[in-house]
Amino acid sequence: MGIKRGSTLAAVAAVVALTATACGGGAGGDAGSAKPAGAAAQAAGAGADSGYGSDYGSGAGAGSGYGSAGDAGAGSGPAGQLAVAETDKAGPVITDSAGLTLYRFDKDTAEPPKSNCDGDCAKAWPPVPAGAGAASGIDPKLLGEVARSDGTKQLTVAGWPAYRYAKDTKAGDVNGQGVGGTWFALAPDGKKAAKPAAGGSGGAPAPAAPEPKPEGAQPAQAGLSVATNPKLGEHVVDGNGMTVYRFKPDSAWPMVSKCTGDCLAKWPVVAPVDKANVKGITLKNFSVLDRPDGRKQQSIDCWPVYTFAGDKKPGDANGQGVGGQWYAVSPEGKLITAS
Repeated sequence: MGIKRGSTLAAVAAVVALTATACGGGAGGDAGSAKPAGAAAQAAGAGADSGYGSDYGSGAGAGSGYGSAGDAGAGSGPAGQLAVAETDKAGPVITDSAGLTLYRFDKDTAEPPKSNCDGDCAKAWPPVPAGAGAASGIDPKLLGEVARSDGTKQLTVAGWPAYRYAKDTKAGDVNGQGVGGTWFALAPDGKKAAKPAAGGSGGAPAPAAPEPKPEGAQPAQAGLSVATNPKLGEHVVDGNGMTVYRFKPDSAWPMVSKCTGDCLAKWPVVAPVDKANVKGITLKNFSVLDRPDGRKQQSIDCWPVYTFAGDKKPGDANGQGVGGQWYAVSPEGKLITAS
């Protein structure tokens, strides 16, 4: 009896251990660190920094990215009477009665209408409640509504769910245009708003362009491999040879990225990579994170990974140690910290 009970307890313990280690054991922050070979890596800059890089200033703390709290602007109240406003950035756009721009999300669908922006996404992009009126320049037949996952009704324009943007703080702001390459102001016909082509004379508008890439960014090349640096030793690089980083405030279980909003302009996410294009890197828990903003991000051993816009060429590691929060990644997925 005692032997049987002991075997059962051992089996349970093994299952618990496997569960706990499935995605890095739930540790956040400093968990999983490796020391670089050779000279000490850059550690300067640690301290009361936002962790995004010193040029972001004190207002860009980790976790501020969805526009709630300090940078809250556009709210979720009724839109009232809709209007059409002319903007330099996006041409004619639909606004609410307060002059705040309305947006659409490429991850949503119009036929049938469906919103795919919930949770933190909806904090950054507050859904516009149904029941708005149409002003001159907007066909009332284009206005409708859709039931959200929480049971509330959201305004639709030509079938597309409508949102405001938390970082639009005054009438005329169009700060959400092109964000992530998936968010665009609503044109009066429900299509993506776009600035008219330069030199045009009332012709067709130029196609809506995705958000500009951060300075120094290169076209993404699928793949991850290992490079050797005198300061870092062996570390992970992307298909362009650019150094890959981890953010200490992130967690592996549950897998969460704490880099949002303005942080992502400086630290672009690594897009999903097929395992066939991975060389020399652990494939343990090599998984993809579905971010609240709709993007998909590659992880190594369940840790979300990024590149740094301040790295200009292959071999650069200018992001190492920034803010005491950002570090290159070892082939095992661990942080490469200063010795």
